[in-house]
Amino acid sequence: MINWQEIDTVLLDMDGTLLDLHFDNYFWLNHLPKRYAEIHGLDQAAATEFLMERIEARQGTLEWYCLEHWSRSLSLDIRGLKEEVRHKIQIRPHVETFLTRLQEHGKRRVLVTNAHPLSLSLKLEETAIDRWLDGIISSHELNEPKESQAFWDRLKEREPFDPERTLFVDDTPRVLASARDYGIRHLLCIHQPDSQNERLVEDYPAIHHFDEITPPERPKSA
Repeated sequence: MINWQEIDTVLLDMDGTLLDLHFDNYFWLNHLPKRYAEIHGLDQAAATEFLMERIEARQGTLEWYCLEHWSRSLSLDIRGLKEEVRHKIQIRPHVETFLTRLQEHGKRRVLVTNAHPLSLSLKLEETAIDRWLDGIISSHELNEPKESQAFWDRLKEREPFDPERTLFVDDTPRVLASARDYGIRHLLCIHQPDSQNERLVEDYPAIHHFDEITPPERPKSA
């Protein structure tokens, strides 16, 4: 599926790509409504409806991903509430081997995420995936989400890459569409970003796990 001789840089999403999306889905769909209802003295069903309307209205914008925005908007400590279920943050299968092999083959490994820095720092504390990466950039540093063409322009200034020789892996089709429009040649999606929910991707080449595309182990010199 991937000709590694054509790739110099690998841009990688975090949630649903390197990490199991189950944590995020569980937090926003279950834990947050439950805690919001408890804190504000509401019925949980009513809390869920209220929250989902507010959240879905901002989908695809930088605010949708911004913990500070939701903390202010909902009068809650979102980072603190995420801490309560941090044990659910998990690395997806075969990620360590994949990223280690990329290093062996001389590929630059850069995390590009829409996650807010407060969420990013929690996940790095829990998983230490940064030990296998050459760079980490949050869209909040660039003031544009990955859905925006301006994001890619600003990313290229911060982290120079040749779109023709770059692989971008993400679990969100609208983000992959933005990368495609920018001219990134090699695109890959994830079939099942949340380990607890089935999904099949048809619009882009996709894998279930990284062992499907991991480069071979390089022979050790004598």
